[in-house]
Amino acid sequence: MVRVPNKPLLAALALAVDGVYGALVADLDDPASIKQAAAQVAEDLLSFYRGDEPGWVPGILPGPPPDGDYYWWQGGALWGTMLDYRHHTGDNTYDPIVLQAMIHQVGPNEDFMPPNWTASMGNDDQGFWGMSAMLATEVGFTDPGDDEPQWLALAQAVFNEQTHEDRRVASGRCEWGLRWQVYPSNTGYNYINTIANACYFNIAARLARYTDNQTYADYAVRTWDLVKDLGYISDDWDVYDGAHLPYCNDTNRAQFSYNAAMLLQGAAYLYNYTNGAEEWKVRIDGLIDRMIEVFFPGGVAYEPSCEGAKCNTDMKSFKGYMHRWMGNTMQLVPHTREKIYPVLKTSVANAVKQCSGGPNGRFCGFHWTTGVFDGEIGAGQQMNVLGALLSLLAPDSAPPLTNATGGTSRGDVNAGSDEPVLPTFATVTVADRAGAGILTALLIAGSLSAFAWMSID
Repeated sequence: MVRVPNKPLLAALALAVDGVYGALVADLDDPASIKQAAAQVAEDLLSFYRGDEPGWVPGILPGPPPDGDYYWWQGGALWGTMLDYRHHTGDNTYDPIVLQAMIHQVGPNEDFMPPNWTASMGNDDQGFWGMSAMLATEVGFTDPGDDEPQWLALAQAVFNEQTHEDRRVASGRCEWGLRWQVYPSNTGYNYINTIANACYFNIAARLARYTDNQTYADYAVRTWDLVKDLGYISDDWDVYDGAHLPYCNDTNRAQFSYNAAMLLQGAAYLYNYTNGAEEWKVRIDGLIDRMIEVFFPGGVAYEPSCEGAKCNTDMKSFKGYMHRWMGNTMQLVPHTREKIYPVLKTSVANAVKQCSGGPNGRFCGFHWTTGVFDGEIGAGQQMNVLGALLSLLAPDSAPPLTNATGGTSRGDVNAGSDEPVLPTFATVTVADRAGAGILTALLIAGSLSAFAWMSID
């Protein structure tokens, strides 16, 4: 059964009154038609968002499970998609929603570490929000008020905190690797994965270009070298998922499109920053060739490590990021357009063809290779098709700004929390023990009373 969120249902009822139904249609040779289709997909995408309604939390999609399908990081990914939508189409309809959403999730230290999500925080989760703040900086999105955190400073805060030794491996073969999870109590703390390090690499590369600061570039290069030396990028340009401590030699060879695409985009920023350095050209060309082979069989986007079996909710959003970041690569590295654009166009054609489901007859599924709607809708599926459409507009859109080419966002090189990642506790005194004993006695008495009451029946 197709799961129908409240907003699409209401939209469908409104459409039924007008008698307007129909699959998504786009002439991929006409930018105006692409923009019109993108507007429809964006509208349907935001039908999954409830944060602008009373009683819901701004910034996040409903979740995490069991309260909804989505984890915190996908909110950051959503706003990155919508910022690209605004930039490539010129439609600023959703500016108030995007601004409210991103600011609401900043957290008290202005670093995208809100208390509600800190306990389950991954470095990649924080990284996705940091990349969206960086994108807001680069596309000239509305600057927050003077009393609010600024986009550039937020990206710098994420970079600074993830550079800190508390987030990294201290020694051994995996030395300086960024851990998947922030806290030792989280499953995955001993996993040094590509996506966390790729997020950091991506932000560092973009900060280097935006601020013209070589220090950021040096950290980006160090991260690339680490990922390559650990074998997460093979000699054939396959990009693997990661490996565990202590030796990082049990490589998980699953290949997900967003890992390769995030590295590709970061490399494109460094290519642009270095005025076309040959080493970055070689890396970009190698990644593109292999990505087309692995992730575009027959020219249509496919997620090989899960699509033949079952992809989870997170994985169902990866295709859209890949398309968007390959589109951005064409902006920054013009020679790649000849190779990338035809593949993306074929992929987008199939993506649009299967957008014929849901309550209004134009919602999109996840499987594109069949060209037929697969019966399940979701925010990830909509983000995928929106990102795909936008990728065809990217080459002719304005390139990302820098602070020398019109960027207005204010930065702070010292942004981020100066508190240690691992919590510290005050010394326990005799009075503390006495108070704890009294409290424990009261809790036990209360529990016994409750158990007695439940046993009466």
